[in-house]
Amino acid sequence: MNDPVARRYSAGAMLFHWAIAIAVIWNWRLAENAHHAGDKLQAAAIMGNHKALGITILALTVGRLFWRWTHPTPPLPATLAPWEAKLARGLHILFYVLLIGLPLGGWLANSLSGREIDFFGLFTIPALPVGENKDLGHTIFEAHHTAGSIFIYLIGLHILGALKHTFFDRNGGIFRMLPFGKVPG
Repeated sequence: MNDPVARRYSAGAMLFHWAIAIAVIWNWRLAENAHHAGDKLQAAAIMGNHKALGITILALTVGRLFWRWTHPTPPLPATLAPWEAKLARGLHILFYVLLIGLPLGGWLANSLSGREIDFFGLFTIPALPVGENKDLGHTIFEAHHTAGSIFIYLIGLHILGALKHTFFDRNGGIFRMLPFGKVPG
């Protein structure tokens, strides 16, 4: 496999990856800003955007999974140690679990609290038909917050791994997910 394009992700995969990455980081910052907002009304407005962006992340992730199932992904670099390959695969699976589970958990917690989700003022996403249980909703919100924090640390690990592979191992690392840069054969 000497074709350098075959060692890169497809343009669609790159687009999904970076759109989701930006949305996740932005959504984390929204949640942090809401937590530190000056009053409840301001916090609620910020959280409204957080929830709508969470639904967007869910939709993008479903699109990314469909793309992944219909377009081949490049093989991992042959220079990876077996433990690195296992860690990479496991982390990617965990990312998909969190990218689907966090928005669904937030939607479920909202639904249990009797709330719909306003999608950036364009339309309303109805509550799931689960009935109202504010205590359970609160518990799920707490789990959502904890999982979101863990997700941010895992993203940091992912970035460190990409940088290690790019600048220390020199195996293409981050350039596999960018349309430029050298991906060695």
